Amino acid sequence: MTDTALLRPPPTGLALRTLLRADATVLLRNRQALLLSIVLPVAILFITGAGGGRRQVLDPGYLIGLSITYGLMAACRFGYPMAVARDRESGVFQRMRVTPVPMWTVSVSRIVVQLVLSLVMSLVVLGLGGLRHHLTFGIGAWLLVLAVSLLGAAVFLAIGQAIVGLTSTSGQVNALSRVLFALLLVVGLIGSSGLLGSTFKTVAGWTPVGGLSNLYSAATGSVGWGSDQVIGLVASLVYAIAFGYVGVRWFRWTVR
Repeated sequence: MTDTALLRPPPTGLALRTLLRADATVLLRNRQALLLSIVLPVAILFITGAGGGRRQVLDPGYLIGLSITYGLMAACRFGYPMAVARDRESGVFQRMRVTPVPMWTVSVSRIVVQLVLSLVMSLVVLGLGGLRHHLTFGIGAWLLVLAVSLLGAAVFLAIGQAIVGLTSTSGQVNALSRVLFALLLVVGLIGSSGLLGSTFKTVAGWTPVGGLSNLYSAATGSVGWGSDQVIGLVASLVYAIAFGYVGVRWFRWTVR
């Protein structure tokens, strides 16, 4: 009876809570991850914001949304896959596979922690953005921004999962993530501004950065809900589903 009890796997809820505490602790101790997740979007917010009589090219709601989007991209599409790749290389997942803890709880725990961090970052940037641009947001705007942030986090987590699923080393993940980050940065910031013409702006609206930024513009009340927002919503859902499938389908728990 005692031997059977010892071999019985722990309750799923207990295992998940334990993993959540461990992953949250690791994230809070990772200064680089926190810097990318919160300091970077705040810096972009103040760099791109107009002030001192300068001409404002983009509306404040779009700039706030753009800052939040890059925060989501840094945390979920760069920090998340790098952490997973390093743990896979060091054998963390391989050791956990011999424990009675369900492996799906490992992924769920990390995703939940990233989603919470994304929501906190969104609240911080939205609050500072309101102060920066002298805007006041109602409760509806706050809730809509959080909803778009959850969607955006899902998109970039799915892309990050696909990257780590299609690569075998942390070096490959790092290189591919940096290239994609730079590419999306240029497309989202320059293309969405319309400086390269209406055609490139339309194409940018279908990218993860452009689509989410358009959704944030409507969520903050800067523009109405229109075709750009519909495109952003459809594109984001497609990205989340497609890349999520690829990331789950081809993910390997070991480097072999």
